[in-house]
Amino acid sequence: MASTSGIARPAPAETAQTELEELLTAVRACTLCAAHLPLGPRPLLQANPAARILVAGQAPGRRAHASGIPFNDVSGDRLRDWLGISREVFYDPTRIAILPMGFCYPGTGASGDLPPRPECAAAWRARLLAALPGVRLTLVIGRHAQAYHLPGAAGSVTHMVADWRRYWPDVVPLPHPSPRNNLWLRRNPWFAAELLPRLQQRVAALV
Repeated sequence: MASTSGIARPAPAETAQTELEELLTAVRACTLCAAHLPLGPRPLLQANPAARILVAGQAPGRRAHASGIPFNDVSGDRLRDWLGISREVFYDPTRIAILPMGFCYPGTGASGDLPPRPECAAAWRARLLAALPGVRLTLVIGRHAQAYHLPGAAGSVTHMVADWRRYWPDVVPLPHPSPRNNLWLRRNPWFAAELLPRLQQRVAALV
């Protein structure tokens, strides 16, 4: 884009993309939590200023860490089914941004994967969110993401998800799509019957 002085200057969209790419490069080189990560740092995320949907999850699992692709596991298969979209759409950063609360696999505890490392959000999250001006829908998965994105909202994950109409249409709290939540899904049939059809319509309108 040329200025009145005759000096070519990048368009605002190009500038935003360049700035975000520089930020993503810094994030992917991050070693803040290296001493606490059993498999070492491997930040997994995707973002583009044009993305209209943000997936705000917990942290990558072991399989996603091994492949270097976020949600590249059975949890991701279920999440894409919930959203009614293909892998191609899901992994298109101009449509979907993926920013978990912790970008690296945190390890496994007695009852599943450990919580996301807190250093991650403190160091990077606000800057990354500010670089996503196109987001119109944020999917907030699990209690750690819900605590960050819905501050002041109290209650269990079940309570937060059941109260989804309160945040609609800009934010949708979701349970984690892990197979560990199969019992939760059976006990809460309203989730598939009431929330998912509306969510799929919203997602289809945005992608």
